Amino acid sequence: MTTESTDREATLVKPTPFRRAVLARGSWPESRRAAEILRKETVGGAILLVAAAVALIWANSPWSAAYFALRDLEVGGEPFGLHLTLTLGDWAADGLLAIFFFVVGLELKREFVAGDLRDPARAALPIAAAVGGMVVPALIFVGFTLRAGDGAVQGWAIPTATDIAFAVAVLAVLSTHLPSALRTFLLTLAVVDDLLAVTVIAVFYTEKINVVALGLVVIPLTLFAICVQKRIRSWWLLIPLGSATWVLMHESGVHATVAGVLLGFTVPVVRSAAAGGPDAGPGLAEHFEHRLRPLSAGFAVPVFAFFAAGVALGGLEGFTRALTDPVTMGIVAGLVVGKPVGIFLTTRVMAAVTRARLDSALQWVDVLGVAMLAGIGFTVSLLIGDLAYGQGSIRDDFVKVGVLTGSLLAALIAAVLLRARNRRYRDICAQETVDRDRDGVPDVYQSRED
Repeated sequence: MTTESTDREATLVKPTPFRRAVLARGSWPESRRAAEILRKETVGGAILLVAAAVALIWANSPWSAAYFALRDLEVGGEPFGLHLTLTLGDWAADGLLAIFFFVVGLELKREFVAGDLRDPARAALPIAAAVGGMVVPALIFVGFTLRAGDGAVQGWAIPTATDIAFAVAVLAVLSTHLPSALRTFLLTLAVVDDLLAVTVIAVFYTEKINVVALGLVVIPLTLFAICVQKRIRSWWLLIPLGSATWVLMHESGVHATVAGVLLGFTVPVVRSAAAGGPDAGPGLAEHFEHRLRPLSAGFAVPVFAFFAAGVALGGLEGFTRALTDPVTMGIVAGLVVGKPVGIFLTTRVMAAVTRARLDSALQWVDVLGVAMLAGIGFTVSLLIGDLAYGQGSIRDDFVKVGVLTGSLLAALIAAVLLRARNRRYRDICAQETVDRDRDGVPDVYQSRED
């Protein structure tokens, strides 16, 4: 064989350059963790839906006055000059949601320290998708409300949030088995989404700052950080320090739920070198998350939903009036169109820019289905609505109608997209559970190509 023919054959069989896959299956620990978290959120999501439904029915029943009287009942006091006389609705929004955001802080810390977000290459996609899923619905909302006047545009951030518990509850109702890659993407996207939402709340929905109170936040927060870094679990010490951080944050004018995220950030994800190094075992974050996630998903968020979702529709005429308001239309369009379009287009652009290919097991309609799920906004959307317009105002009622309607429509469209692919999802999930060597790790995670 001549040298010329050899070179020609080598050219013909030249391997195709490696192209990184978008939404490829991750590691087994990450996939298992995502599945466990979403499984726990399923129960919380079901309770959340029941709480919202009860509130909506009660608020439109002959006994509606009792519901609003309960929501607006003031409890608390003003010890040491602190402003802690709040309605039950405010206690749920400011106090109970701090537990929810503490768990969010734990999730964020873990993702950035030991999860997918620690790798810049893997973090780029969910971060970019979350940003796209925030910018597009915000712009759509502004487009609807810019000429409405009277501060209507202040609610621009309402349709930017994703409620992971609500979304997972929809998946449970559909009996849809999302492949691990889509589950991990949805969870990571929601975690980054929560971080962006907290940032928006702290920066854009803080009117007046009490500098002294904000400075004093550092004291209990630092003491809490020292305790958890030393792996102290004593509730009689940590709860007072956490409560003091919350109270001072509340007094500072920054929304008190931000304290929950900051406290979560201080908790170690892995053991320190003094305790045997990272390989010695998990830190306190996993312990706290295991203890507090049921309290957050099963009590704190549903109670908030109960007080936040109740809106007197005023019959068909009142409901129609609410739907035609620019605020309501902006929220519905932002959730149903803006959120999925922002996430989907950003993902496509990222794939094109990086010259990556979609994982061979998936299709782009799967990404659209997950993006549509992310259009289900509830907990944080209602919270931002309260902050933007004030609880009990007419526009706050329009916010509730918009969030409920938009979330329901997003859920229905996501259901159609995901159910159409459910047979394929079942096949993928079956492949992801095969463990022929019975070592506890499915074979696809041992043989996957990185």
